[in-house]
Amino acid sequence: MDSTTIEQMIREGLPGAEVSVSGNDGVHFEAHVVYESFRGKATLQRHRMVYAALGELMGNEIHALGLHTEVP
Repeated sequence: MDSTTIEQMIREGLPGAEVSVSGNDGVHFEAHVVYESFRGKATLQRHRMVYAALGELMGNEIHALGLHTEVP
């Protein structure tokens, strides 16, 4: 798994989001996601939206994902 693939999946699942993903070991990643639809949502709700975009990769190919979510 690479950060580019994760970035693309998040963008597809959250259309219009600004996304940057980093991670060097192929299983631990950090993502920064800026998305208008996060407005008014609690942190947990935002994280669940990102996890939904990644589907079954979470906990399998992606062992850990640190998330920073915010509104524009």
